Amino acid sequence: MQRLAGCIDRGLETIVAVQDELRPQVEKIQAVANTLDPVQGSQEDRRRKFEKLRQRFSKQHDPFAQHMAKLMASFLPGLFLGPVDELPRDNLDLERWFRQPKGHERRIHGRRHAGVRLVQRGPTLSPALDAHLHHLGPFTADELIPYRSAQPPPSQQIAIARHRTMRKARSSKLRPVLLAELEERYLNLL
Repeated sequence: MQRLAGCIDRGLETIVAVQDELRPQVEKIQAVANTLDPVQGSQEDRRRKFEKLRQRFSKQHDPFAQHMAKLMASFLPGLFLGPVDELPRDNLDLERWFRQPKGHERRIHGRRHAGVRLVQRGPTLSPALDAHLHHLGPFTADELIPYRSAQPPPSQQIAIARHRTMRKARSSKLRPVLLAELEERYLNLL
């Protein structure tokens, strides 16, 4: 755990400058977000605050502030229309409205699917996941050369072949081709 804490500390030290640069940008974004939140006040007050922020950003010489001012100006016409309770408020509400949750919504709620790539090609990733335990520092080309002709294990090759067959079976166009191939294989076995 101490080694892990040391790695985390070294990683954080390398991005201190980036974080210092991003903090003012995050504060600007939070100020804009506060003007959009209905809990923060009446619609007219929030609109006035939004307009003041936009003018303040347009007077600054910071490229990020200039970008925010242009973005705010482009969004202004539709932001403060009035009470529209039946319409979605944000992208997640819009997706719920159409009843089609997207990937980021699944991740927000913690229901993540491992994904086809990880399930089918997972066994060969196992050595790579533990490589840092035995090897300190990045790998060199000479250290990777012995693995250039490595093949996935037979169980994984069978799983990939099974996946291809099942994809053909689900396709209405490829299903007749698959059935012909399977029938030919069966007849060749007899």
